[in-house]
Amino acid sequence: MKSNRNILVVAPHADDETLGCGGTILKLSKQGYSVHWLLVTGMTSSYGFTEAQIDKRRSEIKTVAEAYGFKGVHELQLPPAKLETLPKSEIIGPICSVVEQIKPSIVLTVYRNDAHSDHEIVYDAVMSASKSFRFPFIKKVLAYETMSETDFGMKPEDGGFRPNVYVDISEYLDKKLDILEIFESEVSDFPFPRSKLALESLARVRGAQCNAQAAEAFLLIKEIL
Repeated sequence: MKSNRNILVVAPHADDETLGCGGTILKLSKQGYSVHWLLVTGMTSSYGFTEAQIDKRRSEIKTVAEAYGFKGVHELQLPPAKLETLPKSEIIGPICSVVEQIKPSIVLTVYRNDAHSDHEIVYDAVMSASKSFRFPFIKKVLAYETMSETDFGMKPEDGGFRPNVYVDISEYLDKKLDILEIFESEVSDFPFPRSKLALESLARVRGAQCNAQAAEAFLLIKEIL
């Protein structure tokens, strides 16, 4: 069935998808999967962003979408860093609508215990939007790690990001790092965590953990066989 080849990548903010699973997106697209990008938050003038910032981000999203070969880009345009001010239904409802529209078999989302509150809220919303009795076509849910958020999510009750799924991205690491630099306002020089060197270093460590030159790591949340 066509739906079995559909994948939804959920990103609270533009660049989360690249940091967490950019190589995996490239690999899955090359393998013929229909990969969709769901951007939960966005820049608008009502949230205090200038027209110049909005235009630049719009251009970045277009360029990144083309680089990944996304089959669809779905933008909810919710307020960044202010998701906690919204009723949960205003976050869950739109995500459910996208899920119902594309019927993904696999969903990739952020890790719940990241430092950024938007990540926690988006994770919870995705869990609500992936209930098996409502969306039986979803067979796998994976959480990815996000440099500058997962590594700073130092909640005492959290045991830390413990990946149990790895994707070999050896052939795609260079392109992932090039795509990262499209988000000019989000990256900086090492030792800033959202830098090419930091991201490459993490990929090499994850690769060493699974006998690959470079890899991305995920936490398996649910799988239905």
